[in-house]
Amino acid sequence: MTRINLLPWREERRQELKRQFFVILAGVAIIGAGGVYLADMTVQSQIRHQSGRNAFVTAETQKLENQIKEIKELQNKRESLVERMNVIQNLQGNRPVIVHVFEDLARTAPDGVYYNGISASGGGLTIEGYAEANNRVSNLMRNLNKSEMFRNPNLSSVRNASGDGLEDWSEFSLTIQYGVEPTDEEG
Repeated sequence: MTRINLLPWREERRQELKRQFFVILAGVAIIGAGGVYLADMTVQSQIRHQSGRNAFVTAETQKLENQIKEIKELQNKRESLVERMNVIQNLQGNRPVIVHVFEDLARTAPDGVYYNGISASGGGLTIEGYAEANNRVSNLMRNLNKSEMFRNPNLSSVRNASGDGLEDWSEFSLTIQYGVEPTDEEG
């Protein structure tokens, strides 16, 4: 029998398979590295895109915050103007009331009663003055109580006046509420 030596052929085949394996391995490694590189590039692109979107949102948020500040400033200015308008309207509305207050104070003062000082606070008046006698102060309080403009007269003090020629006079102090609108008889 003849002997055939298959070892060199097997050895060559093994070498060929080994070379193919390394070529395929290198190809897979290159394809894998390329895939990783493409995936990295895609992720980096998405990160840049998202960063741009975040910057846009941040810029728009800042614009909105500035607009909100402007709106708050405008609201504060509006409230200030409304308060000023209300004060002006109250002053305009109260102008005739003050005239009626002084008119009624003069009308209700009986003979022998003189006002020394009048001060207003809120809806009340504090009246200080002199009277020839205590019954004149009583008449003043009755007249004030009958007036449509005044209510709740309250005598704070009555004492003998002191000073030049006022020894027989009484010095008084009283408080009264005002603000009831008089009826307009003039039509």
